[in-house]
Amino acid sequence: MLREGAAICRPCQRRAERLALPQWRPGPRDAAAPARSAAAAAVAMNPGSAAGEDKGAPGGGGGSCCLGAEGGAEPRGAGAAAALGAAALEEPAAGGPKEKDEALEEKLRNLTFRKQVSYRKAISRAGLQHLAPAHPLSLPVANGPAKEPRATLDWSENAVNGEHLWLETNVSGDLCYLGEENCQVRFAKSALRRKCAVCKIVVHAACIEQLEKINFRCKPTFREGGSRSPRENFVRHHWVHRRRQEGKCKQCGKGFQQKFSFHSKEIVAISCSWCKQAFHNKVTCFMLHHIEEPCSLGAHAAVIVPPTWIIKVKKPQNSLKASNRKKKRTSFKRKASKRGTEQENKGRPFVIKPISSPLMKPLLVFVNPKSGGNQGTKVLQMFMWYLNPRQVFDLSQEGPKDALELYRKVPNLRILACGGDGTVGWILSILDELQLSPQPPVGVLPLGTGNDLARTLNWGGGYTDEPVSKILCQVEDGTIVQLDRWNLHVERNPDLPPEELEDGVCKLPLNVFNNYFSLGFDAHVTLEFHESREANPEKFNSRFRNKMFYAGAAFSDFLQRSSRDLSKHVKVVCDGTDLTPKIQELKFQCIVFLNIPRYCAGTMPWGNPGDHHDFEPQRHDDGYIEVIGFTMASLAALQVGGHGERLHQCREVMLLTYKSIPMQVDGEPCRLAPAMIRISLRNQANMVQKSKRRTSMPLLNDPQSVPDRLRIRVNKISLQDYEGFHYDKEKLREASIPLGILVVRGDCDLETCRMYIDRLQEDLQSVSSGSQRVHYQDHETSFPRALSAQRLSPRWCFLDATSADRFYRIDRSQEHLHFVMEISQDEIFILDPDMVLSQQAGTPPGMPDLVVEQASGLSEWWNPALRKRILSDSGLGTITPHYEDSDLRDLSHSRVLQSPVSSEDHAILQAVIAGDLMKLMESYKNGGSLLIQGPDHCSLLHHAAKTGHGEIVKYILDHGPSELLDMADSETGETALHKAACQRNRAVCQLLVDAGASLRKTDSKGKTPQDRAQQAGDPDLAAYLESCQNYKIIGHEDLETAV
Repeated sequence: MLREGAAICRPCQRRAERLALPQWRPGPRDAAAPARSAAAAAVAMNPGSAAGEDKGAPGGGGGSCCLGAEGGAEPRGAGAAAALGAAALEEPAAGGPKEKDEALEEKLRNLTFRKQVSYRKAISRAGLQHLAPAHPLSLPVANGPAKEPRATLDWSENAVNGEHLWLETNVSGDLCYLGEENCQVRFAKSALRRKCAVCKIVVHAACIEQLEKINFRCKPTFREGGSRSPRENFVRHHWVHRRRQEGKCKQCGKGFQQKFSFHSKEIVAISCSWCKQAFHNKVTCFMLHHIEEPCSLGAHAAVIVPPTWIIKVKKPQNSLKASNRKKKRTSFKRKASKRGTEQENKGRPFVIKPISSPLMKPLLVFVNPKSGGNQGTKVLQMFMWYLNPRQVFDLSQEGPKDALELYRKVPNLRILACGGDGTVGWILSILDELQLSPQPPVGVLPLGTGNDLARTLNWGGGYTDEPVSKILCQVEDGTIVQLDRWNLHVERNPDLPPEELEDGVCKLPLNVFNNYFSLGFDAHVTLEFHESREANPEKFNSRFRNKMFYAGAAFSDFLQRSSRDLSKHVKVVCDGTDLTPKIQELKFQCIVFLNIPRYCAGTMPWGNPGDHHDFEPQRHDDGYIEVIGFTMASLAALQVGGHGERLHQCREVMLLTYKSIPMQVDGEPCRLAPAMIRISLRNQANMVQKSKRRTSMPLLNDPQSVPDRLRIRVNKISLQDYEGFHYDKEKLREASIPLGILVVRGDCDLETCRMYIDRLQEDLQSVSSGSQRVHYQDHETSFPRALSAQRLSPRWCFLDATSADRFYRIDRSQEHLHFVMEISQDEIFILDPDMVLSQQAGTPPGMPDLVVEQASGLSEWWNPALRKRILSDSGLGTITPHYEDSDLRDLSHSRVLQSPVSSEDHAILQAVIAGDLMKLMESYKNGGSLLIQGPDHCSLLHHAAKTGHGEIVKYILDHGPSELLDMADSETGETALHKAACQRNRAVCQLLVDAGASLRKTDSKGKTPQDRAQQAGDPDLAAYLESCQNYKIIGHEDLETAV
């Protein structure tokens, strides 16, 4: 028993009083009874506290009397739970105070307390079995209405530290966190489950109340204020049991693999929700000293806001002394200031008290869940897992102003805006309003489509499933750059009388822009889309429909030429230079004032001036804005690398309009009445630019840090295998199919590596088209295995295989930012979403040699010892064929058309001219080539398109190389699409367009396929080709992939 006078912490004392006698309140004469009751209850809740009672001074704080996984003054974590036993309290007996005291002590002796210990397995082996529960809990059900599980953070004065954030989940692999002993619905197979977004435990919805009773709390996000609670400058671990765990044990370095881990009931690991360290649930790995040791917060400690910085201010209690002090104050100014402070703290009674450190770069994350479909919600949950939830904010709940105001005094603060360009502009406007000094830099995680500002800052055009841990490192290490921001001041046109003003709004939707301000054709298309969506929102619930509407609106506006007279109704003056005569001369249908190099989902309308001495390359921090004019032809050329007409680079623009004209500001459209618009520089915002760097920087004095060459095997994975095994790296390796071996430079990036892989698969296609079976030599089994000869689809992407838990896709627009060394350890994995699974899928991890074997029925000159290997003699990753017989070096397949050299080639040519599909298939299987030409120097696809045999065209497209699609006739310069359009073969034209044939390629006379169809007297076919061309111009392929 705890002797009288020993230290008892206040939470235990309050709990002891509550558990001992809920309806009893001490009087003046009963002061000793509660103390004895509290002491007895404290010992019952934590038997280990009695052993160390002599360590503290009498009446002093000899240590925490209720030790939990989190330590500190309050019991937290998996091991800090006290549960009431089976004994029930009876009504107090009548009698005097002495009899009441004796009865109270008697009842307390009969009470049975048990401590629920999280680390049952590890602690029991340590010889502390008395801490473990002897039988399942049997707690009475609380009276009153059931508490609704919280799904969002509570910022009010009633916020509870360590409260879980429950989200609905369909996770079926994880068992209920309470285990079979304490689970309330353990026999129900389809019970509703919820998952905590912060600590990632999964429980049944019916078990949440039971979880609260055993007092398992989430990781703390703040600390209580008050002078009596000493401030701790460190954070304790938050240990959680895991039945499944990725990675390796921190102590022994071994993995957590289990034979049957899907429905495993055994607790295999104990991990910390803060630093993500994990240990085996063994006494040799997880030791008791880990419970109380400070937590380092892991790899992202520099960007995490510790809970010790966030303080919940206690509400002052009303008392007689406080009221007397209020009466003595006579200064109206002090009363007013205090009233203002109370008004500010009323909605959010939290303050931030940071500890300044040059190594800290605390991060605020703002997520717009409405951007990018469902991506925003998933990103929000991932950031809550890696960071303090109180530094992650949902913009659909409230704006960023309150959060920025709360964190305004935090040094070295950085901001990450997860959303579109509009979300970034919103945050920058709030920063202007708050006038923070210095202004924190803003990084961008692009969600949704467009994202021109994110592309400019190297963050890519959309978020793929890149690890959030990598994103946090990139924000922390990113370079701070400046972004010009421009004011738009709008007034009524003074040159027009009021009666001549047409219909239209009198102000723009935004008075500041970061990306661009435009008027004319592009704004008209965007305005039509917004007006239609506001009128019928139910018709615009999918991205594909939205893109189709954009394409239709653009095509309709192109036919109506509604913007053709734009040059007659505007006047543009840049830094005193009148550009109106040039605008009217060139008859621009769109004028763009561009601040960043990117526009319209990644195009570069300014281009590279090169040797043009009148203009400088475009920058987003030079205080100049670029003025560009577009005709319909130059707008179409944007999509294929063209640029507009460069008009001026200036610091100030004066724009006058004389009729109602569609305009848009950073994508927000309107129809503005005749006005005078002044564009001037507002300020410069600090932004975080993603740096191109390696994950581990080499030593400056170590020349061997970066190898000169890398020899890497390329493996491809199907989408079906990726979705099924992306959390099981070994199974994905087994399911992958090797393509070949690359030898590239050590500093090669993925963008360059993509070209080499494309050339590799083209080389394999040339071999397979000649009926060669390509194999790789398995050094473990010594048996050759067949490689897949299926051609990669254009949508294939790289996979990052270096992460500890899973594979991640890499956005194609960000390939130039990643080195091969960052994602590769002797092998590269690529994901082909259109790959067809075969029976040979699956290969051992041995390094293969590519072998070309002789197939039956081939000519004698094909040597079975022929070998092809991907090498780089120059170090640039070039592909060089190597043969064992030097006499066969000139017999490799070529991409250049050649005359028939065999009987099968002649048979194929005759079959195509005659339209005999069966003969074509038979000759091709017997070794004929599709890269032959007839006497008129036309390819097989030219002949098939000219004769109108659609089935033969389709067969050649499916089995022939892609070069045939846009290959031009050597005499007339016509492609196969030209031939089909001249013959008015609509079905063949549709096949070629669907396969990706160029609609803008011209023949030797400068005619496009549309022109040829018009000359042939088929205006419907010409209109179809024109609409396909416009759709390709407007509708861009979305670069995003689902998380």
